[in-house]
Amino acid sequence: MIRTAKPEDVPAIVAMIRELAAYEKAEHEAEATEGHIRRALFCESPAAFAHIAETDGRAEGFALWFLNFSTWRGVHGIYLEDLYVRPEARGRGHGKALLAELARLCAERGYGRLDWSVLDWNTPSIDFYKWLGAVPMDEWTGYRLTGAPLSRLASEAAGPEAAERPV
Repeated sequence: MIRTAKPEDVPAIVAMIRELAAYEKAEHEAEATEGHIRRALFCESPAAFAHIAETDGRAEGFALWFLNFSTWRGVHGIYLEDLYVRPEARGRGHGKALLAELARLCAERGYGRLDWSVLDWNTPSIDFYKWLGAVPMDEWTGYRLTGAPLSRLASEAAGPEAAERPV
């Protein structure tokens, strides 16, 4: 069964985030606490959303997503930040069901696309996504600013001359 996440799902979501980080060999990067996830998903105006794959009351997978926007199409889309199914629950259709629910939301709300990223070495997921009909965005390279480079760039905008600088 796929359902919208509830506040009581936060501990399971955080546990699965940690499991996903371990699978992706990046456990040291998973800093989110239950407080972070609870605030992100259940504040007055949430910017992130989650769905749970559940069997007999046990959370076996999750999809955490947020809205993006296509300037070319002029409509929102969904960006799937994380899709994870616990190893013992794989092969039961949870991943497909979570993606199908997000696709349903896109169709129902008039969103133009469903986007996500996958690590190059994660061939089981890549094969699954291709089987669904998803296409890789081979012409695009993702970039990220974090840590010291992000802080350094932010401090440039905070200076008194920032208002005079052209954008």
